[in-house]
Amino acid sequence: MADNPTSGGSKDFPANTKGGSSDGNSLVVCFGELLIDFVPTVAGVSLAEAPAFKKAPGGAPANVAVGISRLGGLSAFVGKVGDDEFGYMLADILKQNNVNTSGVRFDSSARTALAFVTLRADGEREFLFFRHPSADMLLQESELDKNIIEQARIFHYGSISLIAEPCKSTHLAAMSMAKKSGSILSYDPNLRLPLWPSEDAAREGIMSIWDQADIIKISEDEITFLIGGDDHNDDNVVLKKLYHPNLKLLIVTEGSKGCRYYTKEFKGRVPGVKTKVVDTTGAGDAFVSGILNCLASDLNLFKDEKRLKEALLFANACGALTVTERGAIPALPTKEAVLKLQQHPVAAS
Repeated sequence: MADNPTSGGSKDFPANTKGGSSDGNSLVVCFGELLIDFVPTVAGVSLAEAPAFKKAPGGAPANVAVGISRLGGLSAFVGKVGDDEFGYMLADILKQNNVNTSGVRFDSSARTALAFVTLRADGEREFLFFRHPSADMLLQESELDKNIIEQARIFHYGSISLIAEPCKSTHLAAMSMAKKSGSILSYDPNLRLPLWPSEDAAREGIMSIWDQADIIKISEDEITFLIGGDDHNDDNVVLKKLYHPNLKLLIVTEGSKGCRYYTKEFKGRVPGVKTKVVDTTGAGDAFVSGILNCLASDLNLFKDEKRLKEALLFANACGALTVTERGAIPALPTKEAVLKLQQHPVAAS
């Protein structure tokens, strides 16, 4: 495929990114949306009440790519932004964080997606999205960087890219490319209900690719949404409704309480790490970065419960550190910071 003159690469990867289990060449490719979040400069107000907004880079798959790089891993991002100031700003932020951007495309006919996000005083999150359509929704299959996708040891994605065409077909094609080349498929549905036409459409869209994933990370709220009135704490309900024969690892995150894990051989729970909460934005993405970074360098973790639990404790610490600072990407931790927190846990105040 011809190089896109407007794409940039920040790292050249060795050809053998899928080599032996701990050779250091362990590329995670993240596919999906990259956007600007506008967050009120004061806490606890509605969007209408906010006196001003601060811009922050956002988009779960992009956060995960930066998180992995921050932890010392190899990552790449595949997606589309507008051929505008915000689009170039976002691509630059990825490059500054050592994320490979050879799969980033720029659309001259649509703008970079914007999201206004606030946490109101009543604890409810309020979203206002500008995607009518935005550039990320317009990524075409012909624009995919096949080379970088086929190098992925792990190919990670969400469900927002399944909402509209042409991005939906492009997403499915990229999954197929990755699977054929031997990548592990990782899925974090990351439910954003206001973006879907209806609750039923969201449920159907999220579940439409469920059976193809090797790894799925899901929150308690998302389980409740997907399976209805059944108890999301009941292991048997979770296994019956959400575990599929090809799945290697299902993780249920429980916020500050930690997470549960399910594989074909074993299941269990790992406690969270207590920290002082400033902003929960990006905590789930930091958790995903932590576990994928561990898995990318050692795919045998699936089979070894002791090592899997250690990796999940590490991922929990990644999430816990992220909530101590504002914003997602600025708060994503380094490996040194995570190990330090694990050795000297901070009491939550």
